[in-house]
Amino acid sequence: MADDHIRYDILAQEALRGVMRKVLAEVARTGLPGNHHFFITFLTGAPGVRVSSRLRERYPEQMTIVIQFQYWDLKVTDTGFEVGLSFSDVPEKLEIPFSAVRGFYDPSVNFELEFDVKTDAQPDEEPAAPAPEPLTIVSEKKPKAEKKAAAEAEKKATAADAGAKGAEVVSLDAFRKK
Repeated sequence: MADDHIRYDILAQEALRGVMRKVLAEVARTGLPGNHHFFITFLTGAPGVRVSSRLRERYPEQMTIVIQFQYWDLKVTDTGFEVGLSFSDVPEKLEIPFSAVRGFYDPSVNFELEFDVKTDAQPDEEPAAPAPEPLTIVSEKKPKAEKKAAAEAEKKATAADAGAKGAEVVSLDAFRKK
């Protein structure tokens, strides 16, 4: 196979991150349209990620956030975004560079982007793909299957909050329309 001196793989990743950046910038300006909402998975230890020590301790590798009803102060720049979210009724501000994002998913239209994220510790290797951590999901108008999956994820997240050191892993497949 010929050497790729142009690095189409990197160009494609940058273009797809541009899609996510444009969508988030529009949402920051006008709010979420219709039933759109986002699951965003990112590496908590990636350069430029700013989360509280409490969240970093709980999610040492990666976490998935939900941008739906309970978020505030969404700001988007060329290199990343910041958003306010509540975790166990504690408000937090997160700053996330686009280079740290592993996945972007809008379940309302079944649109998903996956990204390769290189860490400083593994410059020449692909990072392992740990499963996303569960978070409480709030919804108003969901089909029964989605409501049931969201309720199960909420129970698991609440159980994890109640004293378990590690959280149970919930696949995003549980939230997809069937």
